[in-house]
Amino acid sequence: MGGGKKTERGFDYFKFKDLYGKQYSIQKSSLATENAIWLGIDDAEPKIMASKVIDGGTGWAKYPIHDDVVFNTRMHLSQKHVKDLINILQKFVDTGDIQHENEKNKNET
Repeated sequence: MGGGKKTERGFDYFKFKDLYGKQYSIQKSSLATENAIWLGIDDAEPKIMASKVIDGGTGWAKYPIHDDVVFNTRMHLSQKHVKDLINILQKFVDTGDIQHENEKNKNET
């Protein structure tokens, strides 16, 4: 993850890429009632099956979206949300798994 920056309004953010090279960001929220962050992909990059728009098309084609349309691609998370996610993410860091222990034991019997 690259170094942190600030938005034009002075809120801290970081940008990073996933395994597919897609750009994501995490940003401090301006929410006044509690501490929160925004986390998610920066561009939804809508696509349509190429066969639906191009004769003999295969794969996926870019799907143009009108400028008046918005995609909400980032989660607005409170500190409680993040605390809950950290437990799941830490399990993944430690074990490479996210399965709850009780479920894992149930599946092994």
